[in-house]
Amino acid sequence: MIIVLFLVSIMLGIAGVFFSKTLSSSKLDAAAREISAAIRQAKSMAATKGEKETVTINLDSKQYGIPGRGSRSLPRDAQVMVIDPFSGEIRSGEYNITFQPYGGVQGGTVVLWNGKKTVSIQLDPVIGSTVIK
Repeated sequence: MIIVLFLVSIMLGIAGVFFSKTLSSSKLDAAAREISAAIRQAKSMAATKGEKETVTINLDSKQYGIPGRGSRSLPRDAQVMVIDPFSGEIRSGEYNITFQPYGGVQGGTVVLWNGKKTVSIQLDPVIGSTVIK
């Protein structure tokens, strides 16, 4: 009986470690999908209103959103940077992704990472589509 309890406790310990790693990875994937959704929403709003729309990413406070529509926070263990086609790597301050009414976008690749995984959100500058890799 003691041996069985010992083996069960070892298996539960290993399962706990496995699921804790999976949880942080899942949170990072969810954050990337949410940022991508905000980007698609801004693109849609720009086309509908016929005006520029912006998604703002605060790299210092790890928050993002469409101005006037609230902001969301990234997971605590996530890091964020933007690779701008003109400025290179941007790791601090605010970064704006701006959508034109005709569908074009001005912005770079958003990169999220933690100790276990890296996810990038790439923007097509001509049509404004997003791809999560």
